[in-house]
Amino acid sequence: MNNLLIESTKKTPEVSFNADGRLKISGRSIPEDPTLFYDQLFEWTYFYCQEANEVTTLDIVLEYFNSGSSKAILHILRALVDISKKGKKLTINWYYEEGDDDIMERGEYYESILDFKFNFFET
Repeated sequence: MNNLLIESTKKTPEVSFNADGRLKISGRSIPEDPTLFYDQLFEWTYFYCQEANEVTTLDIVLEYFNSGSSKAILHILRALVDISKKGKKLTINWYYEEGDDDIMERGEYYESILDFKFNFFET
């Protein structure tokens, strides 16, 4: 399986999805067409989950994301949480800037609806 590496732009995040189980999304996510941007992440995640490593770590370090991105991120999170139900170790690290309650609360919301414990880090 190949790694998925996407450089950030003013409207899209940097993505580093490594087949060794180290996954990261960082920056801003306000693409005009979230489906167009996130489809490649969905596809990569789908195939990764078929043969997931024993240990997967997802770092989410977003300073801002829109509602379309929010739905797409939730879709990716759901697929990854499913691998933890199959006995694989999953760690989700949610980073937010000091005082950014919106981003922190979005992570807490995902944590509650997915019924999966996140690690929260204030930066």
